[in-house]
Amino acid sequence: MSREAPTPSVRQAELLEAAYQYALAHGLADLSLRPLAEAIGSSPRVLLFLFESKDGLLRALLARARADELALLDRARQPDGPGGLVPAVERLWTWLAAKEHRPLLRLWAEAYTRSLVQPDGAWAGFARATVEDWLGVLAGFQPPSERDGEDGVTRRTLALAVLRGALLDLLATDDDARLTLAVEHQLALLHPGTTGA
Repeated sequence: MSREAPTPSVRQAELLEAAYQYALAHGLADLSLRPLAEAIGSSPRVLLFLFESKDGLLRALLARARADELALLDRARQPDGPGGLVPAVERLWTWLAAKEHRPLLRLWAEAYTRSLVQPDGAWAGFARATVEDWLGVLAGFQPPSERDGEDGVTRRTLALAVLRGALLDLLATDDDARLTLAVEHQLALLHPGTTGA
């Protein structure tokens, strides 16, 4: 019989949300329990009790960030709007380029990079999981004939590469106009029937 994860207490959920807001503002790279606990009205001992370890807290924060990212991406779905990958990428880029999403996306970029260079511990699997998350979201925008076709995954992968590359550039430069033009130019390659020739 498999054991289910215990339901978090109200206090644990409150502290996780406060710690997540702290991480959005300060990042995770130099996260230290004492300043975090002080900022959110707790103590290192309570955080260690509730999350079992600093790595446990980091894993909970990464899971919270992934859930937030997926919820926001899901809001990009517009059932009454045009379907298909190209309109979806246009909407997703608009969402990614919005200044109010920069804290979440900086946190994502930090966690993604950490997962690549520190593949064990709290960061384990984060980068791969987010690739799978995004490919799943993009697949949901494709009509079945495109999604299940021979090159449906290739088109999703191209869309993801364009969005992530532009996102990293945007986080580094804040040059929305230049990157929006580049994304729009690349979208021509995502239309069904377009080849890379």
